[in-house]
Amino acid sequence: MFSLSLKIMKPHGKRLDKFKSGIYQALHELERNWDPRAHLRELNATAAKEIEVGGGWKVLISFVPIPELKSFQKIQIQLVCELEEKVQELCLSQLEKSHTKNEHKHPRIHTLTAVHDAVLEDLVFPSKVRKRIHVMLDGSQLTKVHLNKAQQSNMEHKVETFSGICKNFTSKDVDFEFPEFQL
Repeated sequence: MFSLSLKIMKPHGKRLDKFKSGIYQALHELERNWDPRAHLRELNATAAKEIEVGGGWKVLISFVPIPELKSFQKIQIQLVCELEEKVQELCLSQLEKSHTKNEHKHPRIHTLTAVHDAVLEDLVFPSKVRKRIHVMLDGSQLTKVHLNKAQQSNMEHKVETFSGICKNFTSKDVDFEFPEFQL
């Protein structure tokens, strides 16, 4: 029998709340009954976070360790669909960023802009991201993200949720579009 505590990578002494243990229980059930269970056995999650987005929607964000991100992306679409049925909420994945305090210069990949770009790419994973930043006369900015037209049927119902998550994580206004033309 598989122990649920092995799937949860928490520091020593940390306890799970009821919400997170329910999510991990759903993952455990999927691992036992799901078709690509071999891929799911290899994956772990470090945290889960529930945030409120507009319209009373609650979104579940699961944090995946960086070394397991590529393996997770192989089954992400199927896993999100299965978890949506299990949890009845929109489940998305988000890669975990580590923060360290060092006195040396950080490479480009660790800058705030690069982290925000990585969050955006992870959020809309099956689709490619092309973005334009519009600066208004009052100094505010609106980021327009152009997604693949081919992915419109899969992602159109999630566009408002994506905007809410981007606002929550990056404090930026983001508008998602599916343009007819190729940039």
